Amino acid sequence: MTDFADAALAVTARLRALFPATPLQRNDHLSERFGADIWLKREDLSPVRSYKIRGAFNAMRKRLAEAPDQTLFVAASAGNHAQGVAYNCRHFGVRGVIFMPVTTPQQKVQKTRTFGGDAIEIRLVGDYFDATLADAQAFCAAEGAHFLSPFDDPHVIEGQSSVAAEILSEMVAPPDIVVLPVGGGGLSAGMRSYFRDAAPGTELVFVEPQGGASLTAALAAGAPVTLPQVDTFVDGAAVARIGTRTFEALRDVDPADVLIAPEDRICTTILEMLNVEGIVLEPAGALAIDALPALADRIRGKTVVCVTSGGNFDFERLPEVKERAQRYSGVKKYFILRMPQRPGALRDFLDLLGPEDDIARFEYLKKSARNFGTVLIGIETARPENFDTLLRRLDRTDFSYRDITGDPALADFLI
Repeated sequence: MTDFADAALAVTARLRALFPATPLQRNDHLSERFGADIWLKREDLSPVRSYKIRGAFNAMRKRLAEAPDQTLFVAASAGNHAQGVAYNCRHFGVRGVIFMPVTTPQQKVQKTRTFGGDAIEIRLVGDYFDATLADAQAFCAAEGAHFLSPFDDPHVIEGQSSVAAEILSEMVAPPDIVVLPVGGGGLSAGMRSYFRDAAPGTELVFVEPQGGASLTAALAAGAPVTLPQVDTFVDGAAVARIGTRTFEALRDVDPADVLIAPEDRICTTILEMLNVEGIVLEPAGALAIDALPALADRIRGKTVVCVTSGGNFDFERLPEVKERAQRYSGVKKYFILRMPQRPGALRDFLDLLGPEDDIARFEYLKKSARNFGTVLIGIETARPENFDTLLRRLDRTDFSYRDITGDPALADFLI
């Protein structure tokens, strides 16, 4: 064992004073579907429903050992890191000030407040995270507080490695493949460092969201780069720039082992796990499972562990998740329809629909035209191929239409 592996085992043991090891559960549904022995490392079942509690615990513990008089800690986060820091502030009996964007959903603010209690103060600052972070760091400088990084800190990386240590301690033999999500890189750097020492034969596959593929960009450039734009839907892993320290542990990863997950496809995985297994996953928590179809040939007959990294899902987002999943699966589409303004035109259009087609939205966009009216129409169906039939029927009529389902500008504006 190296010094890092020994340190990982030590922090894993110390974490037992905070919470028991998260479950490692075989999933029969996924195992049967992919012809593999698939296990889920349920970080969504930690006390704060994510693995972030681990790194925050270790970083805070190490700081208090170095500076026993340190009583003030600061974090900037819109989600899981904030909750992990809040929980640990109360555990260690220190004061925490947590900066969160003004736009943070109230559910996350309240959860953070619940975990921290009187030990923390929450400050809502800035519409975007960059402004929140700048205020947090300015506060640290002025007050002599200690800033707790969400990922780019050696003690955080060491703390997150405890996920890997628990996996190996709970299995008879090391798994063939571990699939894990990547955001800022704290979890992946820690787990890779531990597996490299303790189970070098285990292959690691990394999954990041399409709208925040910071590891992919860094590997291509040979160094961390800042993405020009980030889709924040996968808020637990949508990071514009992977950490400098975390990238050092990941710089020799084979780019072929880094998979990209489209946000809409992740929604189908969230719904599948909720409806079939009763497992509530946030978008980042579903990343590892979402990659399994792309790995189907590689994992067949193998023992595979997927890290479900978080379950802080706001159910107010469920309609959006369902909508995006349906669009990705091809069973819901939106059209701009030019309809003749004559009696019976609407009935003629309805007669084109098949028995499994349903109108989910119908809205006139322009009512001043004398001969034609423009309609935004959303249609749901049971099978994607039903749209082929519908469009063939439409093409034989005097209705003109435009499919805007995949047009991000029009879809975002109109839908």
